[in-house]
Amino acid sequence: MSTTAVPNAAPPKSRAKLFILIAVAALVLIAGAGAGVYFFLMPKAGVAKPVKQEPPVFYALEPFTVNLAGSDGDDSRYAHIGLTLKVADAKTQAQLAEYLPELRSRILLLLSSKHASDLGTMDGKRTLAAEIKRAAEQPFAKGGEPARVDSVLLTDFVIQ
Repeated sequence: MSTTAVPNAAPPKSRAKLFILIAVAALVLIAGAGAGVYFFLMPKAGVAKPVKQEPPVFYALEPFTVNLAGSDGDDSRYAHIGLTLKVADAKTQAQLAEYLPELRSRILLLLSSKHASDLGTMDGKRTLAAEIKRAAEQPFAKGGEPARVDSVLLTDFVIQ
């Protein structure tokens, strides 16, 4: 009685499972490579390149000494005011330099129309700076372009 026992043979692995496993592994590798390329080689949208800013252009005016408008005939008050204009570019600075006498006249007329009480407060000084800015931005020639003044800086300010 010779019966030979055949050991239990392992069931043969199906090729379909092996193929699916290889396909899934390949997809994971491709997705990982794509994500790596996207994150490391693409420019970052959140980080902007620093913009090279031009240095500001300032135009200093000679100080103004003016008699202030008095109340009830009191003309004994005067102001000594130094101004610097922050302008958009060198072209605007050249434009203001070309028309400097007219610019100074506009500012002088504006300053001499003010009362000491108008200029004594912080709000009064801010209002004065805004009015000077508007006066400086007005075109100097008929049909000319307005000057591009960014701000008016009060560098000296004495009322007596």
